[in-house]
Amino acid sequence: MKDLDRHDLTDDPGSNFNQDIHSKVIRAGKRTYFFDVKRTRSNELYLIITESKKRFESDGNFFYEKHKIFLYQEDFLNFSTTLQEMKDYIAENQVPMLDNAVTDAGDETGA
Repeated sequence: MKDLDRHDLTDDPGSNFNQDIHSKVIRAGKRTYFFDVKRTRSNELYLIITESKKRFESDGNFFYEKHKIFLYQEDFLNFSTTLQEMKDYIAENQVPMLDNAVTDAGDETGA
């Protein structure tokens, strides 16, 4: 399966399918989050959330590890409701951390 670049277009140059309609980028430490609104072939808008992390191989070369979530309009309400519930839970239950104790919890390499 071919990994498409964010800016690749379909075979039909006149098609709006898979083109970015609206995009935002959030840089968060070692991670970058991309929020891209795209259009399906049936002309419906959907959201792709991509987490990108720069990783290094043992030879020093780097690559970007990417994880994507595709959200369609029929799932927006349930997704946003659950996201807010999880944010509220964390806000109520997070034990305060000292500044020097903060770590990148999702970073297996420790780099």
